[in-house]
Amino acid sequence: MDASGVADLRSDTVTRPGPGMRAVMAGAEVGDDLFGEDPTVRALEERLAGLFGFPAALFTPSGVMANQIALQLLVAPGEELVCDAEAHVLAHEEASPARYGGIQTRTVRAERGVVTAALLAGAVRRGNAYTLGTRAVEVEQTHTRAGGTVHPLETLREVRALTSGAGVAVHMDGARIWNAMAATGTSAAQYGQTADSLSVCLSKGLGAPVGSVLLLRSEHLPRAKKLRHGLGGGMRQSGILAAAGLYALDHHVERIAEDHEHARLLAAGLRDAGFAVRPPETNIVLVAVPGADEVVARAAQEGVLVTAPDPDTVRLVTHLDVGDKACRRALEVLTAVMTDVVAGARNTAPAGRS
Repeated sequence: MDASGVADLRSDTVTRPGPGMRAVMAGAEVGDDLFGEDPTVRALEERLAGLFGFPAALFTPSGVMANQIALQLLVAPGEELVCDAEAHVLAHEEASPARYGGIQTRTVRAERGVVTAALLAGAVRRGNAYTLGTRAVEVEQTHTRAGGTVHPLETLREVRALTSGAGVAVHMDGARIWNAMAATGTSAAQYGQTADSLSVCLSKGLGAPVGSVLLLRSEHLPRAKKLRHGLGGGMRQSGILAAAGLYALDHHVERIAEDHEHARLLAAGLRDAGFAVRPPETNIVLVAVPGADEVVARAAQEGVLVTAPDPDTVRLVTHLDVGDKACRRALEVLTAVMTDVVAGARNTAPAGRS
């Protein structure tokens, strides 16, 4: 809950850097990153490459850019990418695979967003003179639209085994991979072994103000830098931003489990109040409620900010700027507002035929 008393549960991207993070940003040693001369950017890239077991890394302004660079590295124009139908790279990245990469996408319907080897066995196809072959598979960790669901490590290993046998690459959109690690105890290196490229976000659970890092193979790094520049992501003294990421790695990883506890608190309270709530695996809570847009508007009037991804679903996302007190206040407000909205919908529903 911020100084104004607002509990902002719209997304974990709304966090603001605290005094400690701001101090290291202000004092960061910097240089021109396009010349490869920013030592703080280099330190961040090297740290994350080592953590996830990749030979190279590239700092980018956003996760969208990191994902699109990765896809263009793995899939040439006119080639095919297979992913879940609700994947972030399709639903929330402005048709960038097609627009900027010339990439054909084909989708599978994955239960709760978890792409399995069994699903891919019927989807990945070999190319020939008349058929477009699959070049890469994309998986999302955690899966946003499914409510922060986690791909189990064994599932990812099975996907990796299948795709490797077919000569197909794997890109992991790891925007919330920190939440997956906190929820399962899986290490960064274990996840890194299951992908050819992996994007990790610094501005969600870690609470940095901006930035993602793309982890990749060394031979892809020169072209990745060219693609980043072409997409407008070539930054100069970006060590000021990278410093926030380093601070977050030192101070904000261990506390992510608190966000999951707060998500479970919200889910349990709303479930006890009679609402259908998908049990959260990490920090995203999805609540089935008619009149979701009205719930959003009325809750905002009470200082609780949430979103409605569709007309019958309210989404809450916990993060480091919303503590226990704020979550309990949000639960109180949302329970009252949702109860009233549902009652109103029942009262105005047309009578059935006799």
